[in-house]
Amino acid sequence: MDSPEVRATTPTGRPSMATILSGLRRLRSTSFNLVKVLRANPLTLIGFVVVLFISVTAFLVAVVPPVSQTFLGHPVSIAPYDPNALLPCPVIGNSTVCAQPPSATHLFGTDRSGRDVFSRVLVALPLDLAIGFAVAGFSLLLGGGLGLVAGFWDRPWTIGGVVSLTIMRVTDVFLAFPSLVLALAIAATLGRGTIPCVLAILLTWWPYYVRLTRGEVLAVKHQPYVVAARSAGVSEGRILFRHVFRNILEPLVVYFTMDVGTVLVVFSTISFIGIGVPPEVPEWGNMVSAYGDYLLLFPWMVIFPGLAIFVTVLAFSLLGDGLRDILDPRSRRALTQAVVPATSIAMSSSRTEA
Repeated sequence: MDSPEVRATTPTGRPSMATILSGLRRLRSTSFNLVKVLRANPLTLIGFVVVLFISVTAFLVAVVPPVSQTFLGHPVSIAPYDPNALLPCPVIGNSTVCAQPPSATHLFGTDRSGRDVFSRVLVALPLDLAIGFAVAGFSLLLGGGLGLVAGFWDRPWTIGGVVSLTIMRVTDVFLAFPSLVLALAIAATLGRGTIPCVLAILLTWWPYYVRLTRGEVLAVKHQPYVVAARSAGVSEGRILFRHVFRNILEPLVVYFTMDVGTVLVVFSTISFIGIGVPPEVPEWGNMVSAYGDYLLLFPWMVIFPGLAIFVTVLAFSLLGDGLRDILDPRSRRALTQAVVPATSIAMSSSRTEA
């Protein structure tokens, strides 16, 4: 009689229909549980929808122009106007007024040079989002990798212990300085520009992931299943990735999701101070800095870029907070039970009494 492994594949080596149906059932069950959790936590659902909308919009803003240039011969943008184009300014009396308030023609109004604020906010979205993901992702890989080494091989009087001690002491040196102040100092030293600003944040961001990862590894590596795997002769590398890393992935994913918004705030702060991206590059913090002097006269020029930062950071924070409940089995079970209608409970109790 064939074993389950043999029956799971066809003679050609491809997965059998039963295997495919089983995978589809698991996917359907996971999706159903995810929907129930999102229904039980409306703020997480809002954060998920807003992050999805922001990500899709940023993708379209970045991809549509080069794709249209390739297939149509001329670029097409989803932004209504060129973000740096000086639009015709209306003449009111004997003076030309370029700063127009929000209207049907210009949703976010125009600035003092006649540029469309909505187009500039929209075009700045891919840059800010890419920087947030890039800095947080690189910090996760570097800091997470160093934290795994520092936590798993933290044994006194061994080479691993020396390496762990060295990693933690270097991490403590970086953590001794406030991250924003250190990033500002490095950015000012490297000079104004997008790449120097990103490098400045990268150099100050990874130590937090080292501390987080090392603490989670120390809490997991002495668990009974890790001790049992080591007693069974499983290699250290397999224990690290199969038993330790998989069990610390939840807090790392949650922290990464919330960290994207934090990186965005820091990058916008550096641009706001004036040592970030060049003035001609559309960027939310740069726009708030350039239009800050006209807050009382033309408030829409400052409000909409600031509102874009606020909504993006809030969406990622809500999504990260909800991921903590979704990835934690106990919280997920409690939220899933919370969406059970009260009528169902009453019906079940009446049936029991009958």
